[in-house]
Amino acid sequence: MAVKIRLQRHGKKNFAFFHIVVADSRAPRDGKFIELLGSYNPNTNPATIVLDGEKALAWLKVGAQPTLVARRILSYEGVLLRKHLAEGVAKGALTEAQAEEKFAAWKAEQDKKIAAKKAGIKNDEVAKAKAAKAAEAKVNEARAKAIAAKKAEAEKVAAEAAAEEAAAEETATEEAAAEEVAEAPVEEAPVVEEAPAAEEPAAEAPAAE
Repeated sequence: MAVKIRLQRHGKKNFAFFHIVVADSRAPRDGKFIELLGSYNPNTNPATIVLDGEKALAWLKVGAQPTLVARRILSYEGVLLRKHLAEGVAKGALTEAQAEEKFAAWKAEQDKKIAAKKAGIKNDEVAKAKAAKAAEAKVNEARAKAIAAKKAEAEKVAAEAAAEEAAAEETATEEAAAEEVAEAPVEEAPVVEEAPAAEEPAAEAPAAE
């Protein structure tokens, strides 16, 4: 019976996570399995891996073949390195203590890389948040300037309209005053009657001689 270490899909559409299982190669992907080794969740950053390394190593030693993705996960968790070191110990190329020392050094370096990646992700998130906040402040400032300019323009138009209205009222007032003056009756000066001239006495005719 060919045995494989592979992933078994679970979860919702577009939000899948996987169980890491040992199964018969002839069994359906999401069907019956022999043993559950852990889980793999690619929805987090970095991906969350829970793996029983001892069980995985034991299955590798008896010939279980991991699929491509499962092999990457086992390599990431150091299971393949432990298998390689165990083979070296079995051949006498190195001692158990040397193998443990090499694995501990690799594990420390791997943990350092993971910590640096997490710190980088956190810094990127902080930088993105700052950039988004700055962009939002810029948009708000531009919007405030636009509103202020619109308000100033409206006030200017209102002032011009008020000035035109005042000028029109003043012109109308002046015209009305002029019309009143034109329509007002002209008072005639009183006629002074002249006294009749005194009649001079007629000259007496000369007496006839």
